[in-house]
Amino acid sequence: MSPLPPASGAAAVRVLYVDADVLVVDKPPGVPSVPARTPADPPAVVALLREVYGPLEAAHRLDRDTSGLLVLSRSTAARVALGRAFESRTVSKRYEAVVEGVPATSSGEIHLPLAADPDRPPRHRVDPIAGRIAVTRWRLLEHGDAADGPRSWLELEPLTGRSHQLRVHLAWLGMPIVGDRLYGLDDRLCVHTGARPAAERLALHAAGLIFPHPADGRPIFIESPSGFRVNGFRAEAAAALLRSTSA
Repeated sequence: MSPLPPASGAAAVRVLYVDADVLVVDKPPGVPSVPARTPADPPAVVALLREVYGPLEAAHRLDRDTSGLLVLSRSTAARVALGRAFESRTVSKRYEAVVEGVPATSSGEIHLPLAADPDRPPRHRVDPIAGRIAVTRWRLLEHGDAADGPRSWLELEPLTGRSHQLRVHLAWLGMPIVGDRLYGLDDRLCVHTGARPAAERLALHAAGLIFPHPADGRPIFIESPSGFRVNGFRAEAAAALLRSTSA
């Protein structure tokens, strides 16, 4: 698969909300949400924004390949309050994804416990014995045919916050997210023809957040639509549909 498009620095990270306590940004794909582990990794969001906004810390995580809304704290007190909000599940999160295939129904709820896969890190797997409870609600927004098969545009609501939860849940159901380099081509997890062209990015976007403000608890509602569409989807349009817009 082709590598993700390179990020273009702080200009690639759109700031959607800012005050004395918190920033909410629209993270492009390919940019880590937390500091890099090795010198070869690209700089994280907090590093890209530090010069303008000072010290920052991510209140939660998005996978490096996932785009969309990310909440950053600007103080210790804000970090603690936001951490409690995410841990106590008082934060509402909404994602959008393009997946391979079409679900049999228009909506549903996935209950599959998840655990780290010790044999294939950093992957996770469905594990009914050692896994932690993981629940995902989904709703079909649109479906259509690509040259290499049907695809669907889904709205996703994770009711728990496990690592790779949305990606594993959808892959296990036979509807891997388009462009998923970890779970999209594994015959043990999903149905896949093996003949599809590589997408330029993971078609998963954090599109909506509602969280209590860390200073006074008032609800903050932020949206960042993905722009994904699949109706009338053509192979030659795939790159334009899934390409990062972080130019």
